[in-house]
Amino acid sequence: MHKRRQLLFVQGGGKGAHDAWDDRLVDSLGWELGPAWSIHYPRMPDEDDPTYGAWKPALERVMDELPKGSVLIGHSVGGTVLMKLLAEHHARKPGAIVLLAPAFVGDGGWSSDDLEVPPDIGARLPKGVPIHIFQGMADDVVPPAHVDLYARAVPQAHIHRLPGRDHQLNQDLQEVAEEIRSLSVH
Repeated sequence: MHKRRQLLFVQGGGKGAHDAWDDRLVDSLGWELGPAWSIHYPRMPDEDDPTYGAWKPALERVMDELPKGSVLIGHSVGGTVLMKLLAEHHARKPGAIVLLAPAFVGDGGWSSDDLEVPPDIGARLPKGVPIHIFQGMADDVVPPAHVDLYARAVPQAHIHRLPGRDHQLNQDLQEVAEEIRSLSVH
C-alpha cells in the first residue's frame, strides 16, 4: 500500500473563514486530488484579525509534523503568512508552494508592518521548490493586481490567472489539483 501524500492548507483570514468559506476550498481540493492525498487543515488563531505573531507558531507546529516534501497551500492572507514564514525559515523544503488569491503586503499592495513581505522574497524562498500562484480575475477581496506584484517579487513563480473566478476561485480547485498532481512530489 502506498503512503498518502501530505498537503497543508492554510486558511485565509476573516470571521468564519475556516468553517464557512475555506472549508469549501479544502473539500474541492480533496475531491479533485482523491484518496492518495491527506490534507491538513488547521484552524488558525484569531482568524478575525490575523497576525503573523499569532499564526507563525501555529503553522510551525503543524509544519514540524509534516514529512519533508509536503505541499504547502495558502489562501488569501494565509498565503501571505506562509510566504513570509518560508522566506524566514528556508531550511524547510516543501514539495511545492501554492498560493490561492494571495494578498500582497508591501510596496504597491496592502500595508501592514506585521505581515509585510520583503521585496526580494523570491530570493529568500527555498531553492528549487515549484511555486504556483492562482488568482481569480473577478476577485473583489484581493485585487487581481496583487498577482502581478507577486510575479515581480517571486519571478520563479508560475502565475495562473483564472478569468471569471472570485476570491474563493468559485470553490473549484480543479486547476490547482491538476497542477499538484503534475508535480513530482513525494
